[in-house]
Amino acid sequence: MTSTQRTLPFGSWPTPITSELVVRSAARIGEVLVDGDAVWWAESRASEGGRTVLVRRSPDGATTDLLPEPWNARTRVHEYGGGAWTVADGTVFLTDFADQRLYRVVPGADPEPLTAAPAILAGVRYADLVVTPGGQVLCVRETHTASGDAAEVVHEVVAVAPDGSVEVLVSGPDFVSDPRPGPDGALSWLQWQHPHMPWDAAQLVVRAADGTETVVAGGDGESVVQPGWTADGSLLFFADRSGCWALHRWRPGGQPELVLDPGTDMAGPQWVFGQSRWAELSDGRLVVAHGRDGADRLVVLGTEGPRELGTRYASFGQLRAHGTAVVCVAGGPTSKAEVVRIDVDGGDVDVLRPAPRDVDEAWFSRPRHVTFPSTDADGITEAHALVYPPTNPEVTAPAGELPPLVVVVHGGPTAAASPVLTTAVQYWTSRGFAVADVDYRGSTGYGRAYRDALQGRWGVVDLDDVVAVVRFLSSADAPAELRVDPARAVIRGGSAGGYTTLAALTFRPGVFAAGASHYGVADLAALAADTHSFESRYLDGLIAPWPSGEAVYAERSPIHHVDRLDTPLAVFQGAEDRVVPPEQAEMMVAALREKGVPHAYLLFPGEQHGFRRAENIRAALDGELSFYAQVLGFDLPPEEGITPIEVVRP
Repeated sequence: MTSTQRTLPFGSWPTPITSELVVRSAARIGEVLVDGDAVWWAESRASEGGRTVLVRRSPDGATTDLLPEPWNARTRVHEYGGGAWTVADGTVFLTDFADQRLYRVVPGADPEPLTAAPAILAGVRYADLVVTPGGQVLCVRETHTASGDAAEVVHEVVAVAPDGSVEVLVSGPDFVSDPRPGPDGALSWLQWQHPHMPWDAAQLVVRAADGTETVVAGGDGESVVQPGWTADGSLLFFADRSGCWALHRWRPGGQPELVLDPGTDMAGPQWVFGQSRWAELSDGRLVVAHGRDGADRLVVLGTEGPRELGTRYASFGQLRAHGTAVVCVAGGPTSKAEVVRIDVDGGDVDVLRPAPRDVDEAWFSRPRHVTFPSTDADGITEAHALVYPPTNPEVTAPAGELPPLVVVVHGGPTAAASPVLTTAVQYWTSRGFAVADVDYRGSTGYGRAYRDALQGRWGVVDLDDVVAVVRFLSSADAPAELRVDPARAVIRGGSAGGYTTLAALTFRPGVFAAGASHYGVADLAALAADTHSFESRYLDGLIAPWPSGEAVYAERSPIHHVDRLDTPLAVFQGAEDRVVPPEQAEMMVAALREKGVPHAYLLFPGEQHGFRRAENIRAALDGELSFYAQVLGFDLPPEEGITPIEVVRP
């Protein structure tokens, strides 16, 4: 301990990583594209109400924002969006969030509408945009009816001509994505049918110029993601036929061939459009990313075989070729996501859009990937987590005291923990909390069997795993530097993670001292009966077919078992959330009030599924800290001036 260090209880440590800093550094990077010598990317900025701005970096290094307020390059297709814009020869095409129409932006001019105004505001939406050699915009079109019935939503592949006329190219499948123009007039796309999600079963289809269609890969028991054509006229894609999403190549007239299978998932679930984990360089070599032990590797595939590139990063996405270099979004344990260009031969890294560096690295907790035992689910008997120990260079804890634990439950539930630095995690660790970001069974990155272990068991094995991580980290089996106080474990999650949070507090009483649900699911039946098209049959696989499995939904819904809930709970909800409507949160809050369980509730007007406005992100984060302080009995750092959240008590 240095002379400048103080001794303070865990949780009360002063830190420069405040909610204001979290918001200030919370610009999220979306898609990255290369257009000639220019590199473009999208930024979602909390400081501007969460709107998405497009940024162009010219060859001389100058950066320019394309869209002034109130323009917002964001699509609502599938509600999660992605692929809302593209660029070709300096001309940008985008979907604006306000009306969901397609716009064209030529250099130096304001956006002009390309598609007609729909009869229903935002009722016709566009995503997954790509420009063809002939100047058309290929995209996914999602059309809604006045009834608002999810079953009536239509998804099609369309081509929008420069004059705004629209040609329907693919219609009929419940869902489509990734329309890509191929050689000699060919077209490829992905399609899938209810009740499957794209990570369950998606087909890759190619239509030749003569109209002949070929199902290249995918279908029941096999998922295909991220297809794209290469310069030699072949089609690359990731398929999980080997048990993991591995890279395959298909040549017209042939069969798919395996290119690379590292034994772990090379891609992730298609929650949003426009993802890319591979790129073809100008000399024909491929650059791909794949995960292992909670972190990504970047690999070059050439005639000499796979060659791993050594960088300081641990996560790679949005891979795009830039000559014989690759441009991508990269991040690591000490770096938030940033746009970089990597020379695959020399290894030099040019940071095109640096991440903010607001505090010294000494404040950052580095994650450890741990594997711990859990219950048996189809032979899968262990789960994984990234664990962050408390870290603060200016404070130490009283001798013999173990830290409280924040168990983080990611959304999806088909998602995964990321090793990329986020101030939202360091907000907790720099205050004296340990954080366990759990890859419970059902998460991606560990292969199809691990992902499918949650099928029919959501609300069972995920609960087993969040309980098991507390048990493991408080046992002698955990590394000494990662051990925690099990009496001060709390659990938090958003969306599907919010459901696991609510379910864990309800069905596994006594494990957690408190919890926080951010737009979490309380009533599974209500979610099955009233949600958007993309997820309207998702629970058929995770829970049971609806409505025949109604009894199972009731059995696993926290709202029907509030008699078991006596753990303090904070609830945060967006008032305009279409994925998890606010009625779900309010049903839970009403039950807590009636039962007399200490709780807090914040409803944010104007927010949807996930908080984007700076003031709301701050209020939710500081409110949650204040809630834990009141429950666990520690003081808030006075210099931050956090107003304690109102806790309703019996």
